[in-house]
Amino acid sequence: MQVPSPAPLDLPLAPSPWSASDADHLRITAVRTFLTGPQGCPYVIARVETNQPGLYGLGDGCDPQRPLATRTVIDSYLGPMLIGRDPSDAEDLHRLLLNSGYWRGGSIEHNALSAIDMALWDIKGKAAGMPVHQLLGGRARAWVETYTHVDGVDAAELADKVQQAQEKGWTHVRIQTPVPGQDTYGTAVGDSQTAAFQRHHRLGTWDSQAYLRHVPPILREVRQRVGWSVELLHDAHGRLTPSQARQLMPAIEEVGLYYLEDALAVEDADHLIDLRQAGSSPLAIGETWHDPQLFLRMMTQHSIDFARLRIPTLGGLTPTRKLAIACELFGVRFAPHGPGDVSPVGMAANMAINISSPAFGIQEAAGFTEATLEVFPGAPRPVDGHILATELPGLGVDFDEAAARRYLAPEPLVHDRWALLRGPDGAAHRA
Repeated sequence: MQVPSPAPLDLPLAPSPWSASDADHLRITAVRTFLTGPQGCPYVIARVETNQPGLYGLGDGCDPQRPLATRTVIDSYLGPMLIGRDPSDAEDLHRLLLNSGYWRGGSIEHNALSAIDMALWDIKGKAAGMPVHQLLGGRARAWVETYTHVDGVDAAELADKVQQAQEKGWTHVRIQTPVPGQDTYGTAVGDSQTAAFQRHHRLGTWDSQAYLRHVPPILREVRQRVGWSVELLHDAHGRLTPSQARQLMPAIEEVGLYYLEDALAVEDADHLIDLRQAGSSPLAIGETWHDPQLFLRMMTQHSIDFARLRIPTLGGLTPTRKLAIACELFGVRFAPHGPGDVSPVGMAANMAINISSPAFGIQEAAGFTEATLEVFPGAPRPVDGHILATELPGLGVDFDEAAARRYLAPEPLVHDRWALLRGPDGAAHRA
């Protein structure tokens, strides 16, 4: 008995224009991109349109340092390949677009791919009349715990701001303090005239040894002042060498951090397994990682406690949902990247993963501007320190094109200040 061959996927092997004969089938008819700056940083948003009236998907391809390159990849390469295809096949299309570049991967390509992939999931949820988290397995929780950021010149100011955050409902607070005379990540305090001069002339400098002398005592005093009713976090932002990170661990032991973020840069990730032996502070890392395999390597070595997943840089929801499952299997929690340079569409994608995965740990919460909320109706917003799950179909966020046009994205290189950091001897320093 001859077994019939299975029917192939309903996908053209090469890009083909949609035609009237496809009217009975859901097809992609256009991929449009937008560059806007309501938050003060550049947002790259993709809109994938279909032949079903009113059915479209939105995706986040935000790379604040390379937005024009990301947009070009979508407009010139990935978008045209989608015309005439069925948007329901998100997994197949992700693999197809990923493989379309012979030299695959990289943050620019992944951010472009993410914009499309998120939009396909948004379409899938809207077509089903369900929020995306329901397509990922349903709710594992009703709401998502978030953390906020505070900075201060000394322990007294930091403790006061932590307590103010607690009064507003936050139970997790990231604390950062400036190192005198240094361009310190995560702080907007100190000598404002000097800081403004350095930003204008791009003269930011950094001394990691000064950081190691100055910051740990302040963090310890903050803990003494605020007690143990709040979880504290701190971000070293990848500015330490492996040996310097090993010095930091015992110095902050008594702070009892919820986690220490980015004690090492991605290039030094293999040293994390040694860093764990230097102290008990949980380690979180990964917001700059574009290769999912690197997370897997760290998980199998038991080197990290929290995976700082950045959905746009990883290539979208399709690979990130798989990493969330790996986190669960390896006993690692994830803490998605979510500052202002992740758009509300990206935050909505974060929420879909957070709500549906048992491995969720904490979500970084952005304070979106009124302009951003105008451009993105339905943007996820923390209330009393947490964000509720959406019940709207798809990702639950819309995009006002007319409003977006009123907020120009900043010129190229404005967000490259981190890449221009210098060490005490004038050498280029990792940011």
